[in-house]
Amino acid sequence: MTDLNFAIKYNLNTALAKGIKQAGIGKHGSKPLSSELVEECLQELHGGQSNDLQKGAFFGALMMKGPTEAELKLEAYIGKHAFANPVFFLNKLCPDLPQHLFPIGVKLLNGKSLQVSEAHQLGDFLMSDELCETFRGMAVSILRVRYETNDEYQGLHNAVMSTYAPGFQRHVKTKFPIVQLAEPFDGVEHSYMITPLLAYFFQERNYNAVTAIGRSSGPKYTFNSHDLYLYLGSWLLADNHELLEMNPTFGWVLDQKALSPPLDKWVERRRTTIKRPFLATLEKVLNPCGARILVTSVFHITYQMKMAELALMAGFDGVMVLKRGLEGSLAPATSKASGLLCAVRNSNGHLFFTRLEHDFPAFEQFRTETDDEIASPTAEINAALIRKYLHNGRTDYADFDNRVNFAKALYMRGLDWIESQIGY
Repeated sequence: MTDLNFAIKYNLNTALAKGIKQAGIGKHGSKPLSSELVEECLQELHGGQSNDLQKGAFFGALMMKGPTEAELKLEAYIGKHAFANPVFFLNKLCPDLPQHLFPIGVKLLNGKSLQVSEAHQLGDFLMSDELCETFRGMAVSILRVRYETNDEYQGLHNAVMSTYAPGFQRHVKTKFPIVQLAEPFDGVEHSYMITPLLAYFFQERNYNAVTAIGRSSGPKYTFNSHDLYLYLGSWLLADNHELLEMNPTFGWVLDQKALSPPLDKWVERRRTTIKRPFLATLEKVLNPCGARILVTSVFHITYQMKMAELALMAGFDGVMVLKRGLEGSLAPATSKASGLLCAVRNSNGHLFFTRLEHDFPAFEQFRTETDDEIASPTAEINAALIRKYLHNGRTDYADFDNRVNFAKALYMRGLDWIESQIGY
């Protein structure tokens, strides 16, 4: 699909899409809409051709940002003083909303946080085929702009768990503990991934490795771990009982589509709503295989501790969260202050953590002035580098080798700490 066809299919060039890109950034990044864009949005809305998901995402972001004087003109689409009256607003914008969700919608529009049970109700709706795409777009946009609470994540997590395919509903007792690897599903555009080699290294330490993958929901579409593992010919996990068989070389691969078709269905919606909702975080901490340790990453450093908290919420005993990985991946940067946050849940259920930083003397040999930026990386070349490193312990690409060696030293040291804390 060409870029133009892709943009047309997912309505990426609409006035509402432009509005979402400005208003739907977050607490501290959202920008006011120009008078010209407000008029464009109004024209699109009154024309009756607007996408329901985008309509909901747009107004949800606008309500959380707080409308400016110029943006108040958008009330003309809903009704006078609608922005100051959430009940009226919701009735007009989402007339087909199931009645039991109305109090939740009003609560969201008032900027209030949901309780676990309310978030579970919302999650059940999001994963269902019930009508009202506008409310789906609005709800996930509100959560994203004002940031989700841990209670909300808990409820949404519980709802997603109920959509697991039968083969992932029950855990199995494996000979070795499971470590799960998960990085942003949108992959990379200017670097190479090293995830399969990390899985191999963990298996050398007597773990079963499982890597969570899925189709990219954007904003990057060059290639991701889903594409990379397919190029490597990796076996896709269809049932937890397969974990009792001999480990594949690069571990098991957990495809989101096999795990939860309703969750995979959100990939299309997320492309249309443009700004990634809570699922971009939540999909990385899902633990259908009963893994004891999660290895994941964050793009925004401020989210490092949040990821650790969510991992422990999802049932992991220990977690390693990489900061400043290349493009947010599990491949650490060698020129920037990359590092790991390692956390465990102690006997009292409290989070206990330590940090492994790039400037530790043990990692000095791996430091570089810059990190290579690849002009046109492909999954095929990336897979070839993975295979070559596996067979020879090196490739002809020094930057790749150095990064893999640094990653091995960093993650294995993190594993040492976690094992010392949880007793294996």
